[in-house]
Amino acid sequence: MELSQEKTLITHSNTPARFLGYDVRVRRDQQIKPKGKFKTRSMNNKVELNIPFKDKIEKFLFSNNIVEQRKDNGTLEPTKRPQLLNRTDLEIVSIYNAELRGICNYYGLASNFNKLIYFNYLMEYSCLKTLADKHRSKISKVRNMYKDGSGKWAVPYETKKGMKRMYFASYADCKGKRFTDIIPQLAKNHSHDVTTMESRLKAKICEVCGCTDSERYEIHHVNKVKNLKGKTKWEQVMIAKRRKTIVVCHNCHMAIHHGEKK
Repeated sequence: MELSQEKTLITHSNTPARFLGYDVRVRRDQQIKPKGKFKTRSMNNKVELNIPFKDKIEKFLFSNNIVEQRKDNGTLEPTKRPQLLNRTDLEIVSIYNAELRGICNYYGLASNFNKLIYFNYLMEYSCLKTLADKHRSKISKVRNMYKDGSGKWAVPYETKKGMKRMYFASYADCKGKRFTDIIPQLAKNHSHDVTTMESRLKAKICEVCGCTDSERYEIHHVNKVKNLKGKTKWEQVMIAKRRKTIVVCHNCHMAIHHGEKK
């Protein structure tokens, strides 16, 4: 049998080997722990899975502009994400939660899972800095604006059953649960790709009603966001996104120009 040089690695069992995003190795641990009436080296010669934090987690953080590296000491510092500033507060928190839960759930089998507490910290403060920059404020003021009375912060939103709160996810709550890194529909209803007008049109989703089966999608434009009163849904969407253009289906566009409450 011929082995592929690219897919085969022969190494010492104590040296980590990369497999499906994990570092796999056989642990060498001489620590003696009690087991019933006896004491044994229970962790010695056990196969363990570890998170390659630098190669996987840090790469994800840098590629999504979540952190930057300080020049004075090389440590990671959370930063704002300019590509999310046009989204609503609820969408911003939902996107961060989906990314955090997806990664924490995938690495739930890792022996060094607790190392993700640092990843959780970087994600949360990047989210807070993004919200603070959007509101031209400070992190402390954002926390005060969304505080729930128990020391935590959460973005309130309305449902058919009443008001609810979107809390920032915790890495510890993700272990062993079925989460994915797919952005929830709640975060997609009013915006998809906000980088260019062309890509938003190609997404073929109305940012007012959320329909995806319209024959035609159009751009509605206003001169100034500050002149909007927020009495209709399309005005509320524009105010929340602080954007002078929205992609709407033909029916919503006609309703907007004819003064109907859409």
